[in-house]
Amino acid sequence: MRIAGMIKRVLREMLRDKRTIALMFIAPLFILTLIYFLFQSNGTTTATLAVRGVDSTLVSAVDTDHVTIKHDTSKQSADKVIRKHDYAGMLIQKGDKLTLTLANSDQTKSAVLKQSLQAAQIRLKTKAAASAIKREAAAIKKLQQALAAATRNPAVAAQTPAQPSQSKNYTVKTHYLYGSSDSTYFDTLLPIMMGFVVFFFVFLISGIALLKERTTGTLYRLLATPVKRGEIISGYLAGYGAFALVQTLLVLLYTIFVFKVQIIGSIWNVLLINILLAAVALTMGLFISTFASSEFQMMQFIPIVVIPQIFFSGIIPVSTMPNWLQAIAHIMPLYYGATSMSNVVEKGASLASIAPSLLILLVFVAGFLMLNLVTMRKYRNV
Repeated sequence: MRIAGMIKRVLREMLRDKRTIALMFIAPLFILTLIYFLFQSNGTTTATLAVRGVDSTLVSAVDTDHVTIKHDTSKQSADKVIRKHDYAGMLIQKGDKLTLTLANSDQTKSAVLKQSLQAAQIRLKTKAAASAIKREAAAIKKLQQALAAATRNPAVAAQTPAQPSQSKNYTVKTHYLYGSSDSTYFDTLLPIMMGFVVFFFVFLISGIALLKERTTGTLYRLLATPVKRGEIISGYLAGYGAFALVQTLLVLLYTIFVFKVQIIGSIWNVLLINILLAAVALTMGLFISTFASSEFQMMQFIPIVVIPQIFFSGIIPVSTMPNWLQAIAHIMPLYYGATSMSNVVEKGASLASIAPSLLILLVFVAGFLMLNLVTMRKYRNV
C-alpha cells in the first residue's frame, strides 16, 4: 500500500506539471522528426578541382558527376588558388608528373578527388590497352596477308608493322594543406565539436545557476532592492562569463596540445569565436532558464534548444540539405560559430572573412540580452 501511495504521489506531481509532461512527450518526437528530414536529403558530394597544364584526355577522364573542373591559368601557388576560390584541390602537370594539392578540410571531398584521379588513370590505361589490342589485331591481319602474298610472290617483302603507341604513365605526388594522408573524419569534426562543447556547457551551467538563484529566493531579494535589472543581468553575465572564459581557454588548450590539432589560421581568431559562442550560450541559457521551474525542466530544454544546433553546425553538410532546412540552419548561432571555426582552423580564414559571422553572433548576444531584461521584469514584485 505504501508503494502504491508513492506511485500515486509521483503521478499526481507529474500530471500537475504540464510543462514537464509536454517536454517529455514532445521533445523526443521533435528530435526524431528532425533527424528524419536531415537524413532524407539525397545530396551527393561534389568536389571542385582546379587544373593547370593537365592533358585534356586526363581532364576529361577526371570530369565526372562528382568532380567539377575549373581551369586555372594563373601563376599563383596551389595553396593560394585553393584558399582564394575555396576549391577542394588543384592538379598541376609537368611532363609525366602530376602534383595534387588538397585542401583536406573535408576528407570526403579529398577522397572523391583521389579516387576520381585514380579511376581516370585506370580508364585511360584500359582505353589505351583496348586500342593497342585492336592495332595488334589489325597488324597481325596485315602480316597474314603479306605472308600469303610473299608465298605467292617471293619478290614481295613483308613489311614490319609499326609499334603501337604506349599510354602515358603518370606519377602522382599529393600535398595536403590541412592534416595529412592519415587525417580522419574526426579532424574535420574537431573544430565543430570544440565550439559545441563550449556552447553546450556554458548554456547548461548558466541556465541552472540562474534557476537556482530564482528557486532559492536570491533573485527575488535582489529585485526587491534598488538594484536595476540591467545591473543584475550585467553582474550575472560578468560573473558567469569569467568562468566561461576559463572553460573556453581550457577546451582550446586541451584540443591543441592533447589532440594535436593543426590550426592554419590565427589562434586569436579561434579564441575570439569561442568567446562569442560562450557569450551567446550564456545569454541564451539565462533567458531559457526563465521558462523552467526546476533543474529537471532545464535539462529537458536541451533536446529542443541545443541538440538541433549540433545537426546544423556542419556535421551534416548544410549545402546538401533541403532549402527549408538550410533556412533553419541560418537561425542557429552554432552554425555561424562552427562555420567560422572550421574556416579558421582548416582553411586559414582571416578576421575580415569571418567578420560577418562574428557580427551575427554579436546580434544574437544583444538579442538575448534584451530578452533577459524583458523577462526579468516579471520577477520584480516591488
